[in-house]
Amino acid sequence: MRLEAITFDLDDTLWDNGGVMRRTESGHYAWLDEALHEWLEERLGEHDDGASPPGASGRFAERFPLEAFIEHRLRLAGAHPLRRGDFTWLRRRALTELLGAYGLAPAHAEGWAIRAMERFMALRHEVTPHDEVEALLSELGKRYRLASITNGNVEIARLPLGRHFPVAIAAGEMLAPKPDPRPFLAALARLGAPPSRALHVGDSWAEDALPARRLGMQAAWIGPDDRPLPDGIHRLDHVRELPELIAWLEKKNHRNPA
Repeated sequence: MRLEAITFDLDDTLWDNGGVMRRTESGHYAWLDEALHEWLEERLGEHDDGASPPGASGRFAERFPLEAFIEHRLRLAGAHPLRRGDFTWLRRRALTELLGAYGLAPAHAEGWAIRAMERFMALRHEVTPHDEVEALLSELGKRYRLASITNGNVEIARLPLGRHFPVAIAAGEMLAPKPDPRPFLAALARLGAPPSRALHVGDSWAEDALPARRLGMQAAWIGPDDRPLPDGIHRLDHVRELPELIAWLEKKNHRNPA
């Protein structure tokens, strides 16, 4: 077996995502609360005829704290299982519904939800890749065809790293989030590589390592423990260890060509 292609998960594989999401979640919601408050204050100052939304009293985030937004989003995911991985849709829909419950007219609720999601996406893309990632991808791209496969809503083309990924699969938007095999198969089809000649790199045992291996890919699992591994799944502590694994696979493949 000769390795031809490598697919990568993004969040918590090429960068640490926990802090990014905490800043993004709280940041876009605080922005919405403040911007909406200012807009409503302006409307109150301009109109004495009740033109302001009659139900929109008090601060939005006081009536609907961030925790209420998260709970509403989770309920939506349960009510729309096909959309459970389409996080952008779920967030925008949840915001629109809460803004409507707050008292905004449908057009205003949708407009503010869209603006809040624009702020969310701006913050979502303020990621800092691990120090080794840029050079790693540059070198791997000279020898292998590369793709990204993510359940998240990062648009890799918006990041400098996007230049390394001619193929980028947003599994949630496909309505087939990992561990569904379809995003893996879509990436491999566009890369022109069979599973037996591809390696997938990711941090999730259930959503990266296992589904990739079931398809016949090699899997590099960036995992936190030393559980027994089935053949074809290789544990890494960090993505920086990937070149060593690839060198070992190449040496092994040279001894046993297929």
